[in-house]
Amino acid sequence: MEEDKKQYLEEGNLKMKKIIALILSLCLLVTLLSSCAGKEKKPKELKKMTITLDWTPNTNHTGVYVALDQGYFKDEGIDAEIIQPGQSTADALVASGQCQLGFSYQESVTMSAVQNIPLVSLAAVIQHNTSALASPAHKNIKTPKDFEGKTYAGWGTETEELVIKTIMKNAGADFSKVKVVTTGTSDFFTTTERDADFQWVYYAWDGIAAEQTGKPVNFIFIKDQDKNLDYYTPVIVTNRDMIKNQPDLIRSAMKAIAKGYEYSIKNPDKAADILLKQVPELDSKLVKASQEWLSPRYQDDAGRWGEQKTEVWDRYSKWLLDNGVITKMPSADTMYTNDFLPK
Repeated sequence: MEEDKKQYLEEGNLKMKKIIALILSLCLLVTLLSSCAGKEKKPKELKKMTITLDWTPNTNHTGVYVALDQGYFKDEGIDAEIIQPGQSTADALVASGQCQLGFSYQESVTMSAVQNIPLVSLAAVIQHNTSALASPAHKNIKTPKDFEGKTYAGWGTETEELVIKTIMKNAGADFSKVKVVTTGTSDFFTTTERDADFQWVYYAWDGIAAEQTGKPVNFIFIKDQDKNLDYYTPVIVTNRDMIKNQPDLIRSAMKAIAKGYEYSIKNPDKAADILLKQVPELDSKLVKASQEWLSPRYQDDAGRWGEQKTEVWDRYSKWLLDNGVITKMPSADTMYTNDFLPK
């Protein structure tokens, strides 16, 4: 009897020890978990970035609005803000460091390089020049030869007249027979009915908008008239100080932007909806049609969205040099880089 009692007590003690050990293990686990929770890293602070457009929001810019809306910038640790240039141009804002990224054109970057303004192109938004010389069909302007005796309404830029002169020369036409007036960014139909006969437009926006009125319009696409004029327009630019001092920020931003354009290529209708959500004052019919036309042209025949070629930059620079606009060839590798595009 005594022996059974002793065995019973020993078994009880053993069970108690196991229970105590289990309780201690649980307490240790809770302590460890609490300790780990206390050591969790605080959310990473987002780096602020300002991106300036070259003009009012349109489908050239869809990729950055998609990147903002879908959280691609935040995924890269960036608090991005998209602004319009206002009194200063996008080039001036970016070159001075007031904005980290902006939309520009190969023409502007090339002329900036000649003047030692530190702009660098990071990506071609569209692979080929989609601009055209447009006129109401009743003006009967179907070829560059038909520009003779007509009035052109332009922005007054340095290379604008040279483009028309080159196109007319290739067609055996006389540019001296064209009257040029500067009207700035005026409405196409108002301008061509009141002040001029033809105007330079970007087909993906103004061209489609003109067609949607139901009035017949003739388009002469600039890239089809001379291979030197198939340049990158628009491009995304930064300045050399940003590349030198904050390369990781630039790389992260371009990763987000590239993702935004890739989304727009694959999902034009959804991308149009995102642009309209971000900029609700835009005409939805125009945005939808423009996005449908432009989305396959962002990357076009390039290996990846944004990729640029030295031959395109050199060809345009040589055209400017041959026509006396510049006195020396700027080096292509000072004007553009593909190094910040996702591999």
